[in-house]
Amino acid sequence: MKRDWNARTKLVHGGTRRSQYNEVSEAIFLTQGFVYETAEQAQARFVKAGDDEFIYARYGNPTVAMFEDRIALLEGAEDAFACASGMAAVNGALMSILKAGDHVVAGRALFGSCLYILDEILPRFGVHVTLIDGTDLNAWRDAVSDKTKAVFFESVSNPGLEVVDIAGVAEIAHAHGALVIVDNVFATPVFSRAIEQGADIVTYSATKHIDGQGRALGGVILGKRDFIRGPIETYMKHTGGSMSPFNAWIMLKGLETIDLRVRAQTDSAEKIAQALSDHGKIAKLSYPGLVSHPQHNLVMRQMGKGGTIVTFEIEGGEQAAFRFMNALEIVLISNNLGDAKSIATHPATTTHQRLPQDQKDMLGISSGLIRLSVGLEDTDDLICDLLNALNVA
Repeated sequence: MKRDWNARTKLVHGGTRRSQYNEVSEAIFLTQGFVYETAEQAQARFVKAGDDEFIYARYGNPTVAMFEDRIALLEGAEDAFACASGMAAVNGALMSILKAGDHVVAGRALFGSCLYILDEILPRFGVHVTLIDGTDLNAWRDAVSDKTKAVFFESVSNPGLEVVDIAGVAEIAHAHGALVIVDNVFATPVFSRAIEQGADIVTYSATKHIDGQGRALGGVILGKRDFIRGPIETYMKHTGGSMSPFNAWIMLKGLETIDLRVRAQTDSAEKIAQALSDHGKIAKLSYPGLVSHPQHNLVMRQMGKGGTIVTFEIEGGEQAAFRFMNALEIVLISNNLGDAKSIATHPATTTHQRLPQDQKDMLGISSGLIRLSVGLEDTDDLICDLLNALNVA
């Protein structure tokens, strides 16, 4: 496929493999294994499989390969490995390259499961982890050394919407020979320029915007081909974290419309943030697309848009936040994001509930904080629903 085609064209046609039937919609190859014409062919494939040859579904599959090729085209990466979930992608990206004695520096503003891997799992295997304020480039300079194997951060943090300077961190890390791993979920593949800005490895939870309709789990690791088909593929195929063919087909269908969906959701999110920004019952509102966001200039330089997530703190703490959520009629209460349906989450009691209170305080996860993932409903209807619920709160 021509790589100079625009993004929407790549998202519809990229990576397509057609069978002898020349189907329009990509085929789902629901098979765990593949047949060889001769024993010699089987032997040769296990020594080195060709670009369009497959051995076992845990190693690769035609439907999964289509998804990997298509998301790599969108991201501007050489290759991709599709994983069973977003957390399988984060875990695989880290565990495939680290060993006892290695050092990792990470931004401390992380999703609870990411923090668990860095704070609990990696130290068990002798990996030294330093957590810092990811928005402070001086903190990165102080923490990263020649002993640092990798740096890891969420480009836009969950749920605080703090933004890390990818190019700035990459310059610091690369000066010491460290790999740059970016969890880019909130930025979305639509607004991502992470590899162009210096990231070596980019991970996504495909469960979020890539599927976009709450149907299936998935994740993906993107980077240079020798890295993806080297340590990543080796680790993932032996530990069983690869994506199923059916889920890959769902993600392919999601990619066809992701550009349209995310841009529409982002436009709505900005209007909602503007409508709520001066509300008397909101103590604090954060949206990267507003000039009031402390890193707005970085957001515009790095992403160009503010994304699909708005967070706000309701006066009155947990009780007021719960009254607000229970009064919503359109917006759903759930813990996913990036869905076609708008979703409200109370991070302090759900996604980040396991964090000690001092860490919640450090990350700004107050008892009144609401994370709003803006969906595809009519924007005016959403604003009306949110304002009505705030009146109840």
